[in-house]
Amino acid sequence: MWDKIAKRISETTAENFQIENRRSVSGGCINQGYAISNNSRTYFAKLNQASQIAMFEAEALGLQQMLDTQTIRVPKPICWGTAGNSAYIVLEWLDLGGRGGDRAWEEMGRKLAQMHRYTPSQGGHGGTAPTKGEKKAGFGWDINNTIGSTPQVNNWTVDWAQFWAEHRIGYQLKLGRRRGGNFPRGENLLTAIPRLLENHKPQPSLVHGDLWGGNAAVTSAGEPVIFDPAAYWGDREVDIAMTELFGGFPAAFHRGYNEVWPLDSGYQKRKILYNLYHILNHFNLFGGGYESQANQMINQILS
Repeated sequence: MWDKIAKRISETTAENFQIENRRSVSGGCINQGYAISNNSRTYFAKLNQASQIAMFEAEALGLQQMLDTQTIRVPKPICWGTAGNSAYIVLEWLDLGGRGGDRAWEEMGRKLAQMHRYTPSQGGHGGTAPTKGEKKAGFGWDINNTIGSTPQVNNWTVDWAQFWAEHRIGYQLKLGRRRGGNFPRGENLLTAIPRLLENHKPQPSLVHGDLWGGNAAVTSAGEPVIFDPAAYWGDREVDIAMTELFGGFPAAFHRGYNEVWPLDSGYQKRKILYNLYHILNHFNLFGGGYESQANQMINQILS
């Protein structure tokens, strides 16, 4: 398997690469991660079952689209595919673990805002397949991807409230009920979402989609980096909302973001609706107390 991966790296980079050192590193809670290197270069490789190749294809596409914005640093995708019983993706190696003081986090906020403001040079048109660097009108993405290991539906939708109700909250509630979850006011919430978002008309932004603290870091040189995206074109506030979930980002990040693109009024209420998506997903992945937390959030949104 590793010989096949090394051969694919050589073909993609046009530079001969043979793995001389391989060590296990964190690949998140879903994948196995490895640092693979020869005497001059190191790459980051992630492995999963061969059936999960679509997940890596989507990750590569998301990273490449984020790279194309020429804003915030993300690891460059090198190659991906299957080898034996495994799916793999090989990424640029970034030396993470910098201390990440206020300056780095402010820069992360500024650069994320710049990514959110990015518009492809060729505008997309609804009803036609997007080419590279092009997007359709509205909200969605070229393909479906995953949030964690849960499928994430990205069907192009012109109306943001409809997209969020149908492909985010509605889809997670459906999965939650199949898992045995009880969400008594779930249908009330879905009915209310158009009203809750009726005065909010966001422009479609390329969003990371899973921007919690575990998917952001600072290099040893002090450069901010984000990775492991669940990308799509959506309301930029979904990323900012998630930076306040699961421990949250430092205040310096928010200062930097608002310096470039201040948030719209009403964000403090909308962020609960946006973070509900991730709490429902955590129930579907892990169960436990996330069900009661989701119901508390639903009640808060509807109050």
